[in-house]
Amino acid sequence: MKPTLIIMVKEPHPGRVKTRLGHDIGMTAAAWWFRHQTRRLIRSMQDPRWHVVLAVAPDIEGLQSRVWPGHLTRWPQGRGNLGDRMARMLGQVVRGPACVIGADVPGIRRRHIAEAFQTLGAHDAVFGPAPDGGYWLIGLKHPRRQPPMLFKDVRWSSEHALADTKATMPGYRIADIATLRDVDEVIDLTMT
Repeated sequence: MKPTLIIMVKEPHPGRVKTRLGHDIGMTAAAWWFRHQTRRLIRSMQDPRWHVVLAVAPDIEGLQSRVWPGHLTRWPQGRGNLGDRMARMLGQVVRGPACVIGADVPGIRRRHIAEAFQTLGAHDAVFGPAPDGGYWLIGLKHPRRQPPMLFKDVRWSSEHALADTKATMPGYRIADIATLRDVDEVIDLTMT
């Protein structure tokens, strides 16, 4: 069975996506950037080596949306913080390894995803770190058997997110791959 790549997406409505970026460039411009970045990313991530799933929010609107390609499988993210939603998405993968990525990382290439899945051959988990202390990718070799405390007490949107998440995986063999920058503020657009 092919591994699964889960891309976390939100409907690109002004004031509901990329709000920190929106404070810098305007909410409509931030939503426009996110919509086009996400479309480009989804196109570029489709590969015969893995199955692509869109984890959509809000649930009902995302499942019915015409913004995203209709041929891709969609799963509703559901409620909760980012960790709750990622754990739920990983837990839906029936067989094989799975990776979750955000849609706001312009530097992601297929080679990064291939490296992540290859790394899971010898590790239980893999991360794609971000320079701000977070991460742009998390992958699990056995996503249905995730640690019971996975993502518990992670300080999201902080420089501690990666370290906190790794701390919820005691005994796991963990590897890191390439460090990539996500876009939160206007300065991130100039650094990608």
